[in-house]
Amino acid sequence: MLDRVESVGDFSMFAFGVLGQLVSGRPRRRVLLETMYVVGVGSIPVVVVTGVFIGMVLAVQGYDSFHHLGMETRIGSVINVSLVKELGPVLAATMLAGRVGSAMAAELGTMRVTEQIDAIRALGANPVGQLVVPRFLACFLLIPVLTIVADTVGIVGGWVFSTQALDVNSHFYWAHSRAFVTAFDVFAGLIKSVFFGGAIALVACYHGFHCRAGAKGVGRAATVSFVVSFVAILALDFFLGLLLNTTYRLAYPQLPSLL
Repeated sequence: MLDRVESVGDFSMFAFGVLGQLVSGRPRRRVLLETMYVVGVGSIPVVVVTGVFIGMVLAVQGYDSFHHLGMETRIGSVINVSLVKELGPVLAATMLAGRVGSAMAAELGTMRVTEQIDAIRALGANPVGQLVVPRFLACFLLIPVLTIVADTVGIVGGWVFSTQALDVNSHFYWAHSRAFVTAFDVFAGLIKSVFFGGAIALVACYHGFHCRAGAKGVGRAATVSFVVSFVAILALDFFLGLLLNTTYRLAYPQLPSLL
């Protein structure tokens, strides 16, 4: 129990150290651009594939229920609002945690085991500023873009499958979607994704910096990084959903809650 409390304290100090370096210094342009390329461009294929199939799965699962009620044209509203509010941000973050977060933890863990981090510190540089800040900024800035990609391809995939395979009228599909999905829903999903990206970067880099010795320690750091990141994504999704729901009710008390 005491070890877990100590770990929470260590993580908090690590996070404050990253934020301090983020405020006091600016990472090198070349390093930041390379990291952003790996995080952003490298993640697009898996995000696109995931988004397309999620959109089609939502169409398959929702069609029967709506068809029995004679409301199959309203399936678009369910697909699109589910994607922009919940599934798009969560799935993009999960793919980022699995593909990028684990790689960050393994890479930094290897640098820790081979004493490269200690060498950076011995040369008078701050390893957090050199290694963590570019990764944090890349995840923080690019996950909203990946979320938009996931939302877009998921919406298109659900529309194509619904209209071509399930014979749903395209005009009413989009009409109901337009009436039900609001700008606040899209904004809420993007706000969530920003927090998800920051949490993934902090968790992955923390476990990489605190990696145990040996190949087993590096593998464990990568595994624990993904598991903790996934739990953090779900927890943040819950609490941010409550906060955004409350904000929506306070801003528009005359309207029903859509979150």
